[in-house]
Amino acid sequence: MALPALVLLAAMLIWGVLAAAAQIRCVDAARVGARAAARGEADAAELARAAAPPGAQVRVAMAAEVVRVEVDASCGAPGRLGGLLAVRLGATAVAAREDTLVGVTGGAGTAGGGGSWPA
Repeated sequence: MALPALVLLAAMLIWGVLAAAAQIRCVDAARVGARAAARGEADAAELARAAAPPGAQVRVAMAAEVVRVEVDASCGAPGRLGGLLAVRLGATAVAAREDTLVGVTGGAGTAGGGGSWPA
C-alpha cells in the first residue's frame, strides 16, 4: 500500500521540478526577447521563442520608450494526469528601447563630442 503512494509522491515532486525549470525558461526567454527588441532586432520574438519551453506563446509590444515581452507556456503533469493537472506558466520582461533616443539634442557643448547621433 505504501509503494503506490511513494511512486505518486515521486512523480509529483518530479513534475514540480520540471514546472520550476519551465518557469525559469519562461523568465529567460522574456528577458532575451526584451533585450533583443530593445536593440531593435527584427527577430526578437523568434529569439524568445527559441529560449522558451516547447509550445510557448510569445508576445512583443513596443511603445515609444520601452518594449514589453510576455511569454506564456503550459506545463502538464506526467502520465495520464497531464491534461488534468496542467499549470500555466508565464513571465514578462520590460526594457528601455535603445534604438531610439529621447531628449538628446546635438550641440557643441554636449558630452561625447557634440553632434547628432549617427544613423
